[in-house]
Amino acid sequence: MDAQTKWEFSCNLEVNYGSEKKAGIVYSALTVDKELQPDKVKREVSVSDGKLIVHFEAIEARFLRASFSAFVDVLTLATKTIEEFGQGIDL
Repeated sequence: MDAQTKWEFSCNLEVNYGSEKKAGIVYSALTVDKELQPDKVKREVSVSDGKLIVHFEAIEARFLRASFSAFVDVLTLATKTIEEFGQGIDL
C-alpha cells in the first residue's frame, strides 16, 4: 500500500453470541481467510464480551460492499454450524 491510498469508506459489524467461547470459535473460523485485495480493503476482527466485532475499510464503496457481503456469507455459515452442532455442548 502506498502513501496515496485513502481508506475513505468504512463500516462496522457487531454480532453478539452471548458467550466468549462461541464468539471465539467464529473468530477462529473466519480469521483464517485473509482479504483477497489487501491493497483495497482492510478488515480487523476481534472478540470482546461475547461479541464478534469487525471493522472494514476500503478505497471504494464497491470493494467495501463486496468484502462485507462475502464476510457475512461465511459468518452466517459459521453461526448456523454452531447453532446446529453446538446443541448440548457447553459453549
